[in-house]
Amino acid sequence: MQLIGSYLSPFVRRVAISMNVMDQPYEQNSILAFASPDQIRCHNPLIRVPTIVLDDGDVLVESYAILDYLDELAGDSKRLTPANGPERRRVMKDTAVAVGSMDRAQWAVYEYRHRPQEKVHEPWAEHNDSRAIGGLQYLDRLASEVGETGWLSNTDRMSQSDISAVVAYSFATAVRPNLNLANAAPALTSFVARCEALTPFADAVIPE
Repeated sequence: MQLIGSYLSPFVRRVAISMNVMDQPYEQNSILAFASPDQIRCHNPLIRVPTIVLDDGDVLVESYAILDYLDELAGDSKRLTPANGPERRRVMKDTAVAVGSMDRAQWAVYEYRHRPQEKVHEPWAEHNDSRAIGGLQYLDRLASEVGETGWLSNTDRMSQSDISAVVAYSFATAVRPNLNLANAAPALTSFVARCEALTPFADAVIPE
């Protein structure tokens, strides 16, 4: 499989870490959508990452769809979102909060990246910052309950909500340092440090 996209994207990074956890081999093609759109357009008309090219040439787009396929491949022993029941609903809810936090942090930074300085709308950036903090503080409350070895959604092993929460926090810290997440979400900060030290995360670090 070929994973198209840079780990600068939290959506690419959560797919990469998930594949690492599942021991699913892949080749990363670290293309930036804004820098090289034509290299992505030939696979994905939306010119978005992550995009995955399967070994048979089929293409999957959007991280949620890619992760659903990876769970299908992994089977019950390695899937990162439970297949059914209350456990599935819990992991999906917590994952949705993490992904929403990624979205909000990204929208905040895009306000500065893609507008001329004189057209930056500070209240919109602040609105998105506050929503990102809200989501991360929800995850912080979960982290405060898991101790030194537990997982956010009360699962017996790492799930997609853990991966997405760590990726959301690390991305927000990198692009919106003004959020001061170490103070705003101290339990999550410790949880993220524990996870980022693990090999599946360390093998897909955010580039400088």
